[in-house]
Amino acid sequence: MKLTFLGAAHEVTGSCTLLEACGKNILIDCGMEQGADTYENCELPISPGEIDAICLTHAHMDHSGKIPAMVAGGFKGPIYSTEATYRLCQIMLRDSAHIQESEAEWRNRKAKRSGGAPYVPLYTMKDAEEALSNFVYFSYGKEIELFDGVKIKFADAGHLLGSASIYIDIEEEGEKRTLLFSGDLGNISRPLIRDPQKPTHADYVIIESTYGDRLHGERPDYVGQLTQVLQDTFDRGGNVVIPSFAVGRTQELLYLIRTIKDNGLIKGHDNFPVYVDSPLAVEATNIYADGMTEFYDNEALDLLSKGIDPIRFEGLQLSVTSEESKNINFDKTPKVILSASGMCEAGRIRHHLKHNLWRTDSTVLFVGYQSNGTIGRKLVDGEPFVKLFGEQIAVHCDIVELDGISGHADKNMMLEWLGALENTPQKVFVNHGDDRVCDDFAASITEKFGFETAAPFSGEQYDLADGSCLVKGRMVKADKKTYAQKRGNTIYQRLLSAAKRLLSIVEKNKESSNKDLARFADQINSLCDKFEQKG
Repeated sequence: MKLTFLGAAHEVTGSCTLLEACGKNILIDCGMEQGADTYENCELPISPGEIDAICLTHAHMDHSGKIPAMVAGGFKGPIYSTEATYRLCQIMLRDSAHIQESEAEWRNRKAKRSGGAPYVPLYTMKDAEEALSNFVYFSYGKEIELFDGVKIKFADAGHLLGSASIYIDIEEEGEKRTLLFSGDLGNISRPLIRDPQKPTHADYVIIESTYGDRLHGERPDYVGQLTQVLQDTFDRGGNVVIPSFAVGRTQELLYLIRTIKDNGLIKGHDNFPVYVDSPLAVEATNIYADGMTEFYDNEALDLLSKGIDPIRFEGLQLSVTSEESKNINFDKTPKVILSASGMCEAGRIRHHLKHNLWRTDSTVLFVGYQSNGTIGRKLVDGEPFVKLFGEQIAVHCDIVELDGISGHADKNMMLEWLGALENTPQKVFVNHGDDRVCDDFAASITEKFGFETAAPFSGEQYDLADGSCLVKGRMVKADKKTYAQKRGNTIYQRLLSAAKRLLSIVEKNKESSNKDLARFADQINSLCDKFEQKG
């Protein structure tokens, strides 16, 4: 029984952990890195084809985004999740694949003109579709046997529709261990979804620490704060532009805006328009409204019982096409514009920022975590100019953060969650936090509960029989490699994975007929001859 930390080690994004147990290799999450890197991550120590299953905590891209790349590298196994996670991944992974293919097409047009090397996407729509066909989904609380000696169970993490903490029970050679992966733990008393479910028992806990160094304070009056921002901005004649994560945060904000409208809290701007300008957010909103009541909190269920749609209202306009998106900025009516991405790194939000950042009458309202190095973080930190589409844009609008609406639990909430354990765990591993925060939160856990803790770096491996560290992680600071260089490394790793898969197939076909083996050898040698000639 071994546990190897690969991603989100002393970083907030790119969650990925490898569990080796009962002769099987299991990944818990397989996410993309977003924003600036702090440390270089180790590569997966085995080929994707050697992974037997993936257990997914939730649909956000920093937890699910590299699953199609695993498929491209030869992964064929099942992907376990809740139903809501599966349905959200249906749109998010396809959207990511579309972005990958579009970027490859654009870069290859440039490369063709300049004589540069061709650009290969990290994965394609075909890879995403194959990944989605491998999902197997279950309800919270159901015990699921993955393999002989390995069972899992999902518990509500309260972070996103369908988000889960995952219990993994292992029995190997007479030894039993229970692992608990917190996933991303949600803030409490948020719209639509329930609070995180308290844990019961675990020998090892792997807990996130996104807000492990800060407190949200008293539960804010979300409706009151948002009402004040809308009223002040509309009275000036401006727009409220909200960079919002398409899945989760957008739907929560629609819930709050419906409340504001239903109670007539905005004066003098009756029926103000609200645009959701993101095809992904539109699809996610439709999923939230389509029978996902298993994941709703009691307040949302009560509204539905009265015939009230929690996230739809008069004045809501869903923008899908590029033309619809462009027309938003020609409309002079004060309005709300909800657009992705939440950290302003891509998507239509960049166009809305270009049209509104320089306006003294508009407001850009941030409602979620902004990673280091992102445009969102630069704006929150007070940068006077940001670069968009090659143009320096002056920041004259109001930059506002909505207090406490984070989708993540704060330090005390995470400690309270951990303190609900009915036993003393053998060790608590802290990940998914900024570099210093991981260490500080680990120290806080030890100080409060006396639990033994560790904040592993990428590549760090532990023996789950006795909790000992088998391999220390790499503390290699990320350098200033260009994006193209990083992509080159990724594609090379994909080639290595393909080679490992080929060797595995050769070994499995040892007993095939001599005729088939000879034909197989000829095909391999022909491919080798082709690339030797290129070299």
